Order: sequence, then C-alpha cells, then structure tokens
Amino acid sequence: MDEKEISLDRTVVQTEGLLVSNMDGEKVMMSVKNGKYYNLGNVGGRIWELLASPIRIEALMEALLDEYDIDEVTCQEQVVSFLQMLKKEELIKVAAEIHG
Repeated sequence: MDEKEISLDRTVVQTEGLLVSNMDGEKVMMSVKNGKYYNLGNVGGRIWELLASPIRIEALMEALLDEYDIDEVTCQEQVVSFLQMLKKEELIKVAAEIHG
C-alpha cells in the first residue's frame, strides 16, 4: 500500500503557505506555492478547519457525521474524494498512523 494513500487510519494535516479567508460563510484560500485559488465551500471549509492540527481521517468523519445529516457511506466517499483533491494540490500532508 502506498505510504501516502488516503485511508481511514491515516492522519492528515494542512500544509503551510496558504492564505485563507471567509467570504459569505465559505472558506476560500490561495496557495502561495502554486499560485492557485480554491473555494472550499461550507462543508469543505469545515473540513479545512478540522485539518488545522493533525487528525485521523476516521476522527474527521466522526466529527462530520455528528455535525451534518449525512449517511456514513456517502460521508466516507465524499471525504476521501475531497482529501484526495487536497493531496493532489499539495494542500495537505498525509501520514501513516503513529503507533505508540
């Protein structure tokens, strides 16, 4: 398995070098590194807030399931897809679960 694969036992966190702002309730940001602009929307913005410190994807999903009216399968599909996009754009770091 790829060390950087998006799976529920992985830990993810925001990368540095991003300018983030709220516009009409939606999170928007610009990557200083690649010069691109992103509109994360409402739910994407909430996910972004949860990524401020390292969090397991499983815990991220649990938080979203508590806050939004969504079933677990749909939540997982959409969260994994969203995180894959963030990873592709180098906006997050993905690490394997750290065992104590």
